[in-house]
Amino acid sequence: MASSAVEKLQIPFPREDVLNISPVYAKLRERAPIIPVTTPTGDPAWVVVAYDEAKIAFSDRRFGYYTHHDPKNAARMSDAAIHSHPMGGMDFEDQMVRMRKLLTPGFTPRRMTMLHEWVQSLTDSCLDDMQAAHDKNPGMPVDFHELLGFRLPVLVITALLGFPIKDGDYIIALSHRMGATNNGSDARAAAAELTEYMRELVVQKRDNLGQDLISDFVRAQNEDPDFFASRPLESFAAGLVFPGHETTVVRMDFGVLYLLSDPARRDWLMADPEGRIDQVVEEVLRTTSAHNYGLMRYANEDIEIGGVTIRRGDLVIIAESAANRDPAMFERPEEFDPTRKNTTHLSFGHGSHRCLGMSLARMELTTVFLSLFKRFPNVRLADDPSELRIDNTRVGGGVDHVMLTW
Repeated sequence: MASSAVEKLQIPFPREDVLNISPVYAKLRERAPIIPVTTPTGDPAWVVVAYDEAKIAFSDRRFGYYTHHDPKNAARMSDAAIHSHPMGGMDFEDQMVRMRKLLTPGFTPRRMTMLHEWVQSLTDSCLDDMQAAHDKNPGMPVDFHELLGFRLPVLVITALLGFPIKDGDYIIALSHRMGATNNGSDARAAAAELTEYMRELVVQKRDNLGQDLISDFVRAQNEDPDFFASRPLESFAAGLVFPGHETTVVRMDFGVLYLLSDPARRDWLMADPEGRIDQVVEEVLRTTSAHNYGLMRYANEDIEIGGVTIRRGDLVIIAESAANRDPAMFERPEEFDPTRKNTTHLSFGHGSHRCLGMSLARMELTTVFLSLFKRFPNVRLADDPSELRIDNTRVGGGVDHVMLTW
C-alpha cells in the first residue's frame, strides 16, 4: 500500500514562484517515476511525476476516473467537495462513458468555430470594461483577472449550461466554496446548495427546453429514465460548473503572466499573430501549473507500473505539471518556448477521459490573447510575478489578481 512509504512526503509541495513548479518534482523524478506521498488529509497516495507513467495512468482504464470500490472509505486528496474524493462506485465509470457520448457533440471543433464570433463579442465587451476602468482612474492598474480572465469563462459556462446570466455570480461563488481544500463543512454545504439550485432549474427546464447542456440532460432522461440512475441529474449538472470555468480562468491568467513577464514573448507573438498563436497557446497549456496538487485516479485492481505495485483502491495523483516538464520528453522543459516542436503535453489528460472542453479552452485562449494585445499593444504587468502566490486553499489554485497597465 502507499501507506508503507518509509519517507513521508506531503503534498502540496512548496514552490518558489507562480511561474515555476515546485523543484521537489524534479528531485523525485530522479528517484522514480511514481512516489508514495501523504495528502493534506493525512491519507496515503501515490504521485506520478514522469511523462510516460502519467500518460499510462490517464489512459489505462484500470485507473478509475473518480471511482472506487468502497467510496466512503477511500483516501482523499483534500477536504474540498469536488476533485478530492470518489464520485461514486464502480458503476459510475459506465455512467461517465454515457455522459461523454451525450456531451461530445457540444464540444466538437466545428461547434467551437460556430461559437467563435459569440466568444469574440464577449471578449470585446470585457475589453471595453477594462478600458472604462482605465479611463476612470488614469495611471492606476486594471485587474485583468476580474474584468476578463475570470469573467469571460463564467459568461461562457453560464450560456453552455443554461442557467440565467443574473445567477452567474451566485453559482460561481458556490463553485468556489466547493473547491476549498481546508473547510470541508462549508464546501459540502455549498455543494448541497448548488445541487438544490440545479434541481430547481431542471424542473423549470422540463417545461422550457433550450439549446443548452442541462436541457440535453433532461432530453436524455426523458428518452431513458435510467440514464442518471447512478447519480441524480442535478448532481451531474452541478459538477460541470467548476471544470467548465476554473481551468480556463487560470490558463488565461497564467498566459498573460508568461507573455508579459518577458515582453519579447508578446512581441514575438504579435509579429505574426495569426501564424503563431497556436504555438503560444500550446506552450501556455504545457507550462501552466495553477495548482500544487494534481489530477486524481483510483486503482480498480492491483497494477504494476513504474517499478511499483499500486494496490486496488489506492489513490493515484497524476502531477500533470511535472509530467509536462519531464526532460525525457521535452528539451529544456523549464523554458517557455512556443517554437518547440514537441507539443504533446498532458494538460488535458489523455485517453478516454481526456477533457471534453479542450477545443473550447483553446478557442477562448486564442481569442483573449490576440484581442488583448491588439487592443492594448503597450500593455504591461503592474506587479512583479515573483510577488504573486498560488492559492493552495482551493482545488483550482491560481492567483487572485493580474494587474495590468498601459
